[in-house]
Amino acid sequence: MAVALESRAKADDILIGDTPKAKKRNRRLRGVASAGRLWKHSTLADISGLISDEVIDAALIFSLVRNPWDRVFSFYCWAQSQRFDNLLVNLARQSSFTEFLNKPAVSAALRADPYSRYVTDISGCERWCLWIRLEHWQEDSPPLWDHLGFRLDLPYLNQSNRRHNYREAYSIADAKIVERACSQDIERFAYQF
Repeated sequence: MAVALESRAKADDILIGDTPKAKKRNRRLRGVASAGRLWKHSTLADISGLISDEVIDAALIFSLVRNPWDRVFSFYCWAQSQRFDNLLVNLARQSSFTEFLNKPAVSAALRADPYSRYVTDISGCERWCLWIRLEHWQEDSPPLWDHLGFRLDLPYLNQSNRRHNYREAYSIADAKIVERACSQDIERFAYQF
């Protein structure tokens, strides 16, 4: 989505992330006072100070969401190939998928990171958001296209290196771990294993 949107970015638009155009413009973010980390997964709370409340109030806030079981397995596969120092990345590199899921730090991280966190502002208020479930793209995306006044062609990028469907990676017990840790997202978006 970020790559598709940046193709329409104007010269004065602020881009945060690791897309090509955002990387070229990242010097604009140096020294900017913001409430949190400015990176591709910044939350509304993080960008407070960079973006005014008035601009946020006027914006259509939307977020892509993904089936939690698929998201967790994809993260695990991605993390296994990473080499930077991070607790979850290190656990993934050192563990089988079942071992990874059974680490208390993994469940704690999943519980602390529901999708609502990304659209919660600095005051702790969750903003109205258009949620687009990746598995229901055709059904959920039309309001975004209506708001923008155009459709975007979305490239399929950043794929994890995995050999099989996420369901094949889980035992019943493993699936229950994700069900408990991600219960907020599962309930909100009507996800099923």
